[in-house]
Amino acid sequence: MSDNIEAVKPRYELLDGLRGVAAVLVIWYHFFEGFATSGLDQMMNHGYLAVDFFFVLSGFVIGYAYDGRWKKGMTARHFMLRRVIRLHPMVVFAVLLGAISYLLQGSVKWDGTPVSPSFVIMALVLGLFLIPVMPGAGADVRGNGEMFPLNGPSWSLFFEYIGSILYAIVLHRLPKRALQAVVVVSAIGLAACAFANMSGVYSIGVGWSMASGGFIGGFFRLSFSFSIGLLLSREFKPRRIKGAFWICAGIIAFLLACPYVGGSEPSPWNAVYDLVCTLLLFPVVVYLGASGNTTDIFSSRVCNFLGELSYPVYIVHYPVMYMFYAWVWANGYTFAEVWPVCAILFPCIIVFAWLTMRYYDKPVRAWFSKRLLK
Repeated sequence: MSDNIEAVKPRYELLDGLRGVAAVLVIWYHFFEGFATSGLDQMMNHGYLAVDFFFVLSGFVIGYAYDGRWKKGMTARHFMLRRVIRLHPMVVFAVLLGAISYLLQGSVKWDGTPVSPSFVIMALVLGLFLIPVMPGAGADVRGNGEMFPLNGPSWSLFFEYIGSILYAIVLHRLPKRALQAVVVVSAIGLAACAFANMSGVYSIGVGWSMASGGFIGGFFRLSFSFSIGLLLSREFKPRRIKGAFWICAGIIAFLLACPYVGGSEPSPWNAVYDLVCTLLLFPVVVYLGASGNTTDIFSSRVCNFLGELSYPVYIVHYPVMYMFYAWVWANGYTFAEVWPVCAILFPCIIVFAWLTMRYYDKPVRAWFSKRLLK
């Protein structure tokens, strides 16, 4: 998720709002995940692409906020300290919440195998420090190979940190041509991963597990999207586009909700769709969003609300999903039978994320910022 509160320049309200739109759609993507038999038949099929959109936003906003600071004395240490303060309080909160969720489920893997408390503690410690769990290791407490089995979405924060480190050490120094080369090489690598069918369904929805080249796939997802966002921030010349927020929000919703491309069997055409979205359409959406301005109080409030909630919603919703999945699978429910539960859980997740942001995340970040960022 992008760094939007530390910039001394004016914020891009529309981009904040679009990040929130994508985060909200991820909730529904994960609701539907509980009823899918594979990546072929899942409703809101391409919701995993929200992560790639987040990475483009991160590159754009970080470049916009920080590129000009390096000549004024910004150091890699200071930059990374700011990023840790921005991101890690919620990482800690979410993995603790995930541990509670896991204990409430009975401390068993998805197949019902009991898990030793020592392995749960190991998974918790690794999650607190964003150290990935290897598939099949003792700390793989759910047994499905997640990097962070107590809070699955933490995998994208792991790569977000990698992007921040690369920016602090290398990327902020690169001239235009060198950064363009990074973008091109990353695009080739991402395309190779997609057509190599690392996901099993010709998608780029990899990176959440270290299995089957997941780290390589996740890295190329990060390196392309973050770099293209950074390049876009340096080349950006704003245009005045009316209704940009609503136009872009509609585009994002359409792209993420698109059914699997290619029919009922794994198809390379789905890889083509993912690559078109990531390599072309998401940078265009960010450009359009950055070119618009909110012209009324309602739009401004919507964008600000969604922007503030985007990160808390994204990082805390999945422990709820773990319990939801366990309940659905244990009883063999269909979506038609439990959609009212989803309709109730959705606003509850939003409210919980807001309370977490208001009474935990903001105060903790303010406390650390006051003491460490003088």
